[in-house]
Amino acid sequence: MPSPNQSTLQEDKTTPDTAPTGPSSSKDGSMQKIETTSKNTNTKSPKEATQKLENKKKKCLRLLNIIFLALVLNPVILAGKKKKKEKTEKVDKKETPILLAAKNGITEMVKEILRHFPVAIQDMNSEHKNIVLFAVENRQPHIYELLLNQKIQKGTVFRIVGEEGNSALHLAAMFGNNLPWHIPGAALQMQWEIKWFDYVKSSMPIHLFPHYNNNQTPREVFNESHKELVEIGGKWLKATSDSCSVVAALIATVAFATSATVPGGIKEDSGRPTLERQPAFRIFAISSLVALCFLVTSMVMFLAILTSRYQVKDFRRDLPRKLFLGLSSLFFSIAAILISFCAGHFIVLKDELKYIAFPMYAVICLLVTFFAIAQFPLYLDLVWATFTKVPQRGSRDDT
Repeated sequence: MPSPNQSTLQEDKTTPDTAPTGPSSSKDGSMQKIETTSKNTNTKSPKEATQKLENKKKKCLRLLNIIFLALVLNPVILAGKKKKKEKTEKVDKKETPILLAAKNGITEMVKEILRHFPVAIQDMNSEHKNIVLFAVENRQPHIYELLLNQKIQKGTVFRIVGEEGNSALHLAAMFGNNLPWHIPGAALQMQWEIKWFDYVKSSMPIHLFPHYNNNQTPREVFNESHKELVEIGGKWLKATSDSCSVVAALIATVAFATSATVPGGIKEDSGRPTLERQPAFRIFAISSLVALCFLVTSMVMFLAILTSRYQVKDFRRDLPRKLFLGLSSLFFSIAAILISFCAGHFIVLKDELKYIAFPMYAVICLLVTFFAIAQFPLYLDLVWATFTKVPQRGSRDDT
């Protein structure tokens, strides 16, 4: 049996042979790892390699597409942004509060803005239009009168010419597609257009009258832009005068017949009417004569309208006043012929059918009254348009 000392010595001899040294063992481990990885890479299939190449190609194509789109679309995007910016700048310039108020005819807002910010009167939009040009172009007489009464340097504000070369007088001469004045009838619209042009002309500096824009003076622009309105107004006046002259001619025949006949007969010895001292006879005689005179006047006025030349200047005073006189004479003649009819009928009947006659008179008066009421709005509009010096933007009901 071996001794314990011998066994320990044997163990000491065997341990150095089995225990690895430090540096040599680490080198061997790393070499083994490299060998295993190289083996693994060598063992990969060719399909996986081609797949990797295809993925790389796809990535490259995507990058190229992104670069191309960035190069192509970037100028378009920038141009769009620039347009939007220009639009917003234009809108901002157009939508100045005082210009908007002048355009829509809000006099109170214009007053308050000018009271707190007097410099706002110099505001202009992108088309180089100031508050005066806006008021004239949009037919806002209240705003224009307010500016005329302001204590400002009118030479700097009223002499402004727009980007297209239009002065305030040119804009007053232009006529748009929409009817600017709230008054019925193309003839009355034309009358107020002439009045508005003359009103602006009277307040403008004299040196602007011969100012040319596209080789046209304001008067030439007015005549050219209002051709269609003159034509429509002439047709309306012809139709109205034609129908009214027919009615006046029919009533004139009745009035002439009634004025020539004497109710109750004539005295043989003296040739005087037998009922000349009765009040009803006097009413009959006077009313029939008045009816005949007014009917002749209305027929002459309507014939004068029908034979007119229908030039632009005729719509200023001539044609509207003839129509006013014709309609007035026709209304008075209808009322007078009705009175003469009732008076003559009353003389004939006396007290026999009094209770039947009076209701008939009332019915006839009601029918004529209904006709007058139906035509009365036109008559009032004609009076309002003819005798108003400065045209008004609102309707007659608003004033």
